[in-house]
Amino acid sequence: MNEALLRSLTPSVLGILVRRGADFAAAEDAVQDALVEAVRVWPDDPPRDPKGWLVTVAWRKFLDATRADAARRRREDDVDREPAPGPTPSADDTLHLYFLCAHPALTPASAVALTLRAVGGLTTRQIAQAYLVPEATMAQRISRAKRTVSGDGVSPGRAKPGARGRFDRPGDVATVLRVLYLVFNEGYSGDVDLAAEAIRLTRQLAAAIDHPEVAGLLALMLLHHARRAARTASDGSLVPLAEQDRGRWDTRAIAEGVEILQAALARDRLGEFQAQAAIAALHADAPTAEETDWVQIVEWYDELLRLTDSPVVRLNRAVAVGEADGPRAGLAALATLDATLPRHAAVAAYLHERDGDLATAARLYAEAAHQAPNLAERDYLTRQAARLNSHR
Repeated sequence: MNEALLRSLTPSVLGILVRRGADFAAAEDAVQDALVEAVRVWPDDPPRDPKGWLVTVAWRKFLDATRADAARRRREDDVDREPAPGPTPSADDTLHLYFLCAHPALTPASAVALTLRAVGGLTTRQIAQAYLVPEATMAQRISRAKRTVSGDGVSPGRAKPGARGRFDRPGDVATVLRVLYLVFNEGYSGDVDLAAEAIRLTRQLAAAIDHPEVAGLLALMLLHHARRAARTASDGSLVPLAEQDRGRWDTRAIAEGVEILQAALARDRLGEFQAQAAIAALHADAPTAEETDWVQIVEWYDELLRLTDSPVVRLNRAVAVGEADGPRAGLAALATLDATLPRHAAVAAYLHERDGDLATAARLYAEAAHQAPNLAERDYLTRQAARLNSHR
């Protein structure tokens, strides 16, 4: 079973059902049911037209759910609405669905979660991990979001075909950009297909909307993605930026990202994605780790803090300060932050090691390994702790 194929077809199939008038929540349920059916049937009987097969089965699932309502008899004629088998539309509905999921009635967090689930193809567990919340909590959040956008207070599965509900009010660009960035980050940390899809959609958005922050996000993605091949060793272990083989970086992607960023910055409408891309560009521009312009990176982090007073940005700035002004200056910047912040212990360990306090660094590396959000990061931090302990 080709999971990548199913994931790539899901947004188009969902978009077709919504365009036919299916309530979004019910359509998403129907598409999920069709995907389950595909996993069961396709290995023994692969369809000639996978997308057409999914559309047909999902539409039937939607109609079955509709007929199961108390008004089943009144809706019997909906069966006649089923289009005859034939070629399915080739239009890409994915970007349109991103805007629909960025609904004004949803909080940004709920809009992102709904989009990642319904359009991005992530599981509820993956989204929960991205948000650092229990899976059950995320499942409830997504369910509430689906009910919110279903329209007219109708429960999922109860909207009749032709009812557009609240989906005539798409959301804003800022929420769509946050969604695309989270999809990219999920892909960058383990699924190249999702990262490539986020870049493709952001290119599409940049072509449709003349906005410097859209360009900034595209530049940021390209600059990060250019380093992907060097981020892990042959055994799958994590390679930190300073130790990466820069000869494996994609220079074409870096050049494109820098060009896009420069054009965006020239418009003098700075946003957080442009600032992040500027930091990434400075890393990409350095021939070696030792030649990184950390002073300018700190300046860009200061710009970023003026745009978004994020504790994560402050944490990353502490690392940059430690490189630009010495580890004790970095530790002083770190001391102003909440110690429970994710990766706080890892940053503290690194700065203490650079300051020569190996015992404290080893303890903090071990603590950070225990808190690591993924196996690769945990193994890397564990090795750092073992390395320092072996020298004591």
